[in-house]
Amino acid sequence: MKKALLSLSLALALAVPLASAADGRPELGSFGIELGNRDTSVRPGDDFNRHANGAWYDAFQLRDYQTRFGSFNELSDRAEAQVRTIIEELQQRQDLAAGSNEQKIRDFFASYMDLAARDAAGITPLAPVLSRIAAIEDHADLVAAFGRSNRDGSASPISVGIGLDRKDPNRYLVGIGVGGLGLPDRDFYFNPAPRFVQIREAYVAHIATMLGFAGKDNLQARAEAVMALETAMAQHHWERAALRDRERTYNLKTLSTLKEALPGHDWVAHFEAQGFAVPAEVNVTTPSAVEPVIGVIRDTPIAVWRDYLAFHTIDNHAPFLSSEIDAAGFAFNGTVLNGQPSQREHWKRGVALVGGMGGLGDAVGQIYVERHFPPAAKAAMDRLVENLRTALRQHIDQLDWMSPATKVEAHKKLESFRAKIGYPSQWRDYSSVTIVPDDLMANLLALREFNVQDQNSRLGTVPDREEWFMTPHTVNAYYNAVFNEIVFPAAILQPPFFDVNADPAVNYGAIGGVIGHEMGHGFDDQGSRSDWQGIQRNWWTDEDRARFEARTAALVAQYNRFCPLEGHCVNGQLSLGENIADLAGLSMAWTAYQISLDGREAPVIDGVTGAQRFFLAWAQIWRSKHREEALINQLRVGPHSPPEFRINGVVRNIDAWYEAFNVQPGDDLYLPENERVRIW
Repeated sequence: MKKALLSLSLALALAVPLASAADGRPELGSFGIELGNRDTSVRPGDDFNRHANGAWYDAFQLRDYQTRFGSFNELSDRAEAQVRTIIEELQQRQDLAAGSNEQKIRDFFASYMDLAARDAAGITPLAPVLSRIAAIEDHADLVAAFGRSNRDGSASPISVGIGLDRKDPNRYLVGIGVGGLGLPDRDFYFNPAPRFVQIREAYVAHIATMLGFAGKDNLQARAEAVMALETAMAQHHWERAALRDRERTYNLKTLSTLKEALPGHDWVAHFEAQGFAVPAEVNVTTPSAVEPVIGVIRDTPIAVWRDYLAFHTIDNHAPFLSSEIDAAGFAFNGTVLNGQPSQREHWKRGVALVGGMGGLGDAVGQIYVERHFPPAAKAAMDRLVENLRTALRQHIDQLDWMSPATKVEAHKKLESFRAKIGYPSQWRDYSSVTIVPDDLMANLLALREFNVQDQNSRLGTVPDREEWFMTPHTVNAYYNAVFNEIVFPAAILQPPFFDVNADPAVNYGAIGGVIGHEMGHGFDDQGSRSDWQGIQRNWWTDEDRARFEARTAALVAQYNRFCPLEGHCVNGQLSLGENIADLAGLSMAWTAYQISLDGREAPVIDGVTGAQRFFLAWAQIWRSKHREEALINQLRVGPHSPPEFRINGVVRNIDAWYEAFNVQPGDDLYLPENERVRIW
């Protein structure tokens, strides 16, 4: 009886209409997949990504402004167009109440789109900040400038922020680390490869150009001094893979022990300049980096720091200044770093600014949800989440490497997962923010002050578990370990991720895999360090953790061998969390699909079996083309493996894929059974 009820629940989850075609047909192909995108000349076992998506790769051309494009970007474009329609309709209205969210959305967008005003103003909107920087005379002034950096939009070699306490989810905690680099990662300052040498040369020229807009002289020497300063700081920054380690990056200190351990920096003055109460405790995420960076601060002349702050202030604001300054900023940050020949259309950039988390994201999201996310969609997603929870529950029960004691804790964590679907239960209140139609910088500063005050006010309060860290119109999802929650914004619940008219195998292989992925983060190498209450602690036996790490080490080794470009390979340790989540997510989605069949044979549709449709759906959502420069950046600094390995690297570890596509020894992706990694 329980099995029958479960199967009914799984079926119902796919029977509630979302944004589906009125005629009952799926949006893509005859059952939810564009079979014409395949390259059937490629054996699935040799390159499943090419087999599933090869014709699309051959036909699709990136637009000049795109650094990458795939299914996520396709849906983002759709959501972007929907938000544009909302904004353009508001622009036509003259009856909007002053101070309403609608008035603020309309006028913020208008201020961004007024290029004539920005061109006329030039660098002038930054004059107050640049004047404060020019007035810095000593290290006391410098510390104050570092503390103001989040308000001024500049930079600081010492990063200070307020976040959730990983070992006490019921409080906020000040975190201290290092930052302030203008290049994407420390590796960019030291890598001897020609591409990175060229980037460093271009960066010095870019610094000089930006300082020129501030009327500086002797630009080359100034730029070289700023580059030398950042290189000295970068030398002490941790590798990105090390920054993932939740144990190494949790180092609680009282104010007195902070001063003793890291002297030479006026911490109280920094906190006060940042605008919050002096904390009793802080977490120093990278103590071995903070200490020598304090030395760099001390040993660098004030004049160089003034140039450093002026450069970053101009560079960070370039997209909001005159066309000339904007173009100069993009020439480096867009073209040199990412290979973009041109910027996105102006309206696209305006929509992203207004609808982003730092803008009026919740105000836009509230209207978006009303128009594009019916209540039935939320109910359908709720049921799908429960289906994946059931599948993972079965997987935990069947693990042969985990002891009963640890399984009890794993089950407690799984049952405590909270799913947030579509949109928040409470929207942010922007009533204190004044937005005008004719002053973009005033609007940016007003929103920046609003966000800084919001963060600063959290110290000493209990965290709000209803808060979201993405907007509803964002095509993405996330797992928050401190709240032990999985979050799925409304915009992702569209084809190819979910389509009520698609075959169930497609929905399980697509959105089912994404749901499973986020659940998998709760049990990846770092998420698994937090318990069912979100508290970072060891809930494993030592033997179980050792067996788990043996499996994750095997996955690291697999991904280290993936090299999409000569000399540029996946960092299996940096991407480990995402790789575990991909493998766990698709594995549990497969189990959920099998449960839904209730022992029945899936029909063959257009010559494609249910199992084949399931795995093709996974491949369809991850297909993506990259510019070479952007791909190299992702390999260096991104936590995700390139999409081709989110496809090929995962399926080769799942037995059902071998059977579905008759993958045999000798195929390029074939792994002997004893080499296939099985974790969750």
